[in-house]
Amino acid sequence: MAIRLGIMGTGARGSSAYGRWALEHPDRAAVAAVADPLRRRRDRLADEAGVAAAHRYPDWRDLVADAASIGLDALVIALPDRLHLDAALAAVGTGLPILLEKPAATTPEDLEALAAAARESKARIWISHVMRYQPFWRTIRAVVDSGAIGRLVTMRVEENIGFWHYAHSYVRGNWRNLATASPMVLAKTCHDLDVIRWFAGEAPASVASAGSLRYFRPEHAPEGAPDRCLDGCPAADSCPFYAPRYYVEALADTDAWPVALLGDDLTPEGRMAALREGPYGRCVFRSDNDVVDHQQTVVAFPGGLTATLSTSAFTGQNTRTVRLTGTAGEIAGNLRTGALEVDLFSPAAVLPVLTEARVVRRFARAPMGHQAVEVRSGPVDAEGEPDHRGHSGGDEALVDAFITALTAPGGDPGTSLESSLDGHRMAFAAERSRLEGRTIAWEAA
Repeated sequence: MAIRLGIMGTGARGSSAYGRWALEHPDRAAVAAVADPLRRRRDRLADEAGVAAAHRYPDWRDLVADAASIGLDALVIALPDRLHLDAALAAVGTGLPILLEKPAATTPEDLEALAAAARESKARIWISHVMRYQPFWRTIRAVVDSGAIGRLVTMRVEENIGFWHYAHSYVRGNWRNLATASPMVLAKTCHDLDVIRWFAGEAPASVASAGSLRYFRPEHAPEGAPDRCLDGCPAADSCPFYAPRYYVEALADTDAWPVALLGDDLTPEGRMAALREGPYGRCVFRSDNDVVDHQQTVVAFPGGLTATLSTSAFTGQNTRTVRLTGTAGEIAGNLRTGALEVDLFSPAAVLPVLTEARVVRRFARAPMGHQAVEVRSGPVDAEGEPDHRGHSGGDEALVDAFITALTAPGGDPGTSLESSLDGHRMAFAAERSRLEGRTIAWEAA
C-alpha cells in the first residue's frame, strides 16, 4: 500500500522534490494532504495529486491537527526555515514519521529543544541532507571506506555558489535576511558541514570561521542606481546582476527554479511585471539583505583530521569541489561534472568496486609514476551529459530511502535527526566564531 504523505509547504522543495517523487511512484507514495498559505501553490500540487478539497490547508497547523482523521502515514515539512521548529514539534505530537527539510532549526536553543523532544517521544525524524544521497559523495565515501587512500588527513570543500545564484537567493530571495531565515553557513552550507562530519566519523574538537557581507551593500551601488533595476539604472549594460538580463533573457526558456519564484505568469511580459513589483527586481546593492557573501570555516577533529569549508558568492560556476588527502592517496572531484580523480600512492593499492560510478581512464602520474584513476559519477541525460536535476540524483535517492525506511522493519535512511545534530552544531559554532573573532572549542559550542 502506498505511503500517504501530508506535505507542509508546497514551494520548490515541497512540490518539486517530495511531491514530484510521489507522483512518479504512485505504487509507493501518495500526496494525501497539502498545506501552504498561497492557494496557487497548494492547488498546483494538490490538483496533480488528486488531493481532496477538504485536505488542502492554508495553515500547516490544521493539517497536523487532522493527520489522524485523514489517515496519513508520514509528514513532510518543507516550510520556511523559521517555521521548522514549531512545525516539527507539532508533528512529533502525531507520532508519525517526519521528513524535515534542513535546517532542522535556526538557533542552537531550538535545535536542542527539538532533539530533546524527539528523544523523549522516540519520534522518527529524518533531515533532508541530500548530499549524503548523491552518487558523487557516496562514491567518494566508498573509496575512503575501502582504505585505498589510507587514513584521512585533510578535507577541503568549496561551495561555489555562483554570482547569479547568490544574488537570487541571498540578496533578493528567501534567505537574504537573518530575521526571516538563518545565517548562510547554516542555510546554505549545513549540507557541507554534515558531509564533513559524516566523513570524520567523530565530533569536532574546535571550529573557527571568518567572513562578512563585503560587497552587496549600499555604498557599492553604481552612481545613480535606483532601488529597482527597471527604474532606469545607468549601469544596466555593465552590472552582472541586472535582473532582466538574468530572469528574462538568459533564462528565457526556463520556467522551473529559479524563474518559477517570480510568480504564475512567466511570459516575457509577466516576468518584467514581476521584476517591477516583486523582490527579484531590486537592486542588489539596495536590498534588505544582511547575510555574509563569503565565509571560510576550519574544523579540527580529535583524530587529527582537519577540514576546511570555503563558500563565496563570487564564483562563475555553481557547484561544489572537493579534495581529500589521505596517508596513502588523494581524491579530487567536481560535482558539476561528476568527475573524480583518485591518486593511489601504493603500487599494490586497488580501488573498490564502485557501484555508482564508472571508470573512464587509468594512467600513471608523473614524476613517480604512481597510479591514478579518473571516474565519473552521477546521473546523465540522453546525450550522456551530467544531469543536475534533483540535486544530481540526491533528491530521488533521499525520498526513496525515506519511503523504504517506512516500509522496511528497522529501516533508517541514514540522515536521522540524531545523526544530523553535529552538522548543525558546527554551523552554529562557525557563526559564533565569525561574530566573536575566536576559535570555538567543541565542549563550549
